Amino acid sequence: MQARIQVATRAREELIDITAEVRAAVARSGVRDGLVALYAQGATAALMIQENWDASVRSDVVELLRRLIPRGIWRHDAEDGNGDAHLKAGLVGPSETIPLNDGQLGLSTWQNIFLCEFDGPRRERTVLCTILADPDPR
Repeated sequence: MQARIQVATRAREELIDITAEVRAAVARSGVRDGLVALYAQGATAALMIQENWDASVRSDVVELLRRLIPRGIWRHDAEDGNGDAHLKAGLVGPSETIPLNDGQLGLSTWQNIFLCEFDGPRRERTVLCTILADPDPR
């Protein structure tokens, strides 16, 4: 089964929790055991599994990436001013794979799934959620 998760972003750089949307897609699928493959469409967005309890972790991730990859110094900035966003998205990566066990995401207590926006705000970002059933659950 495949679902599309649509997300509107509000800032140029932010992490948006999409765990509830992924859980809802899993519930609709009826799959109990297998894998959930997530893929963020767009060259300036990414996905990350990160702590869900303290919002300062999200802020720290954004700040770290700003320091590692500053804005306005890259060759691509001459094209459309978002060279840093492409580099951040490439570094973090567009996908995550999560085990599915007894209908539950295999995340720990303190983990959630975040869409990383690096070139917002955007009216719509799309995350493809592919749910694959284990062909031989034992």
